[in-house]
Amino acid sequence: MEKRAKAETYIGFCLRARKITLGTGAADCLKKGVYLIIVCSTASENCFKLAKKFARRHACPLMVCKSGLENAVHKAGCKMAAVTDIQLAKAIISAADENFELYAEA
Repeated sequence: MEKRAKAETYIGFCLRARKITLGTGAADCLKKGVYLIIVCSTASENCFKLAKKFARRHACPLMVCKSGLENAVHKAGCKMAAVTDIQLAKAIISAADENFELYAEA
């Protein structure tokens, strides 16, 4: 069994605790309580724009997953996720590595 990245493990905790919302449509329905937006590096340009918009709306960081968000959340076709727990969001941010990087606008 291959070893998972620490950030992927924390995303798994979010899934088990139901503290993560998957997809752009579901994330658009959230009015408050979003502490981290994660977008897949293979997402379309439109999806990436939506993720940046949600990050601005909720004043939260945006993280880019280079190893495939689909694998981390075990959901085929998932390109974006919103973490709704502040402690788990901080843990994911602190565990960022080469596969999970915080997005900084140029």
